[in-house]
Amino acid sequence: MTDARPRIQAVDLASSDDPYPEYARLREQGAVVRGEFGQSLVVRHAAASALLRDARLASHFPPDFIRLTLGEGPAAAFPGRIVLTQDPPEHTELRRFLGRAFSVAAVRAMTDDVRALVDQLLVPALDTGRMDLVTGLAVPLPVTVICRLIGIPDADRDAVLPRVVDLAKVFDAANLTLAERGEVDVAVTWLREYVAALLRDGDSGLAALYADDPAARRVGVGPIVDNLLFLFHAGFETTMGLLSNGCAALLDQPDQLDRLRAEPGLVSTAIDEFLRFDSPIQNAIRVCREPIVQDGHKIRAGRSVMLLLGAANRDPAAFHEPDRLDIGRTPNPHLGFGGGLHRCLGTALARLMGELVFTALATRFRDLGRDHGARRRRHGSLRSFEHLPLVLRPA
Repeated sequence: MTDARPRIQAVDLASSDDPYPEYARLREQGAVVRGEFGQSLVVRHAAASALLRDARLASHFPPDFIRLTLGEGPAAAFPGRIVLTQDPPEHTELRRFLGRAFSVAAVRAMTDDVRALVDQLLVPALDTGRMDLVTGLAVPLPVTVICRLIGIPDADRDAVLPRVVDLAKVFDAANLTLAERGEVDVAVTWLREYVAALLRDGDSGLAALYADDPAARRVGVGPIVDNLLFLFHAGFETTMGLLSNGCAALLDQPDQLDRLRAEPGLVSTAIDEFLRFDSPIQNAIRVCREPIVQDGHKIRAGRSVMLLLGAANRDPAAFHEPDRLDIGRTPNPHLGFGGGLHRCLGTALARLMGELVFTALATRFRDLGRDHGARRRRHGSLRSFEHLPLVLRPA
């Protein structure tokens, strides 16, 4: 394996203004390059796609690593209990239960309700001609939808959301301060108590599914609660990234926005292209169970492996003109939602919200442009905007 090291730590790339030239430089060095502290960075599409499905890579991390980053508080147990970091057999029952609520059929049944919510959230923009896409649409839309899916009453949404935002810091644990660790512990404790009561007393959403599912009850309330919290976080984070990154891409390449206006039926392939072009999930970390040789490079057992999905999705070996946005691109084997056992559970829900939002933006506004104050969110693995102010003119 080459000893060439990246100029920037891999976790800094996700939130940089433009990580893609650096990804290209890494791909030139090979399919697997050495990162910080002996970590293997997988940067080409074929290698990343294969390793996402390779059972020799584990998704759970040693307890000592968790304690080092999260301390000894209540949050320390959270990462090890969620489907993202579990492997079979523990992973199997949890994913089966959660997959029932996030199935394509269940999500499509929500289409009319989600469309009505999109229309409602766009009313201020139609009236004023201005909107922060993130705070006005890309956060409240998935948060409201997922609250309803889980069975959280609309009246509790404002109390739940800030705790979920604090919980999200678990997934950027290497950058946590001691004060933020405390905030995460408080959030985890509050949310666990809230969702456990919801499962016990609720009669809608996943609470109703849990009551009717003997296998889920055998798993136990604790793991189910933590996985509902994870899905809440994952559902709104990935959708926020899809909507904000996709909108920014259209603003930067307005010919593709014009194309979507002329051919709104392209919205489904457009969603795939947004996920490829500027992926909300930029990387995924695994631990090597046993030695792996990938493209001639040996990855030692026990070493951390970072699959740079953002780099793989711009690989010219897999995509023609990868740095060009093409909303009609097909085929499009992007890795925007990961792959293998840990492919994102909320894929169908994120796609539905994305299709409805981009259809509305393309057909209900004749002009769409940037206002001042756009700002990228800082995160080690998730790529999105914290603010994306727009100027809009109704059609």
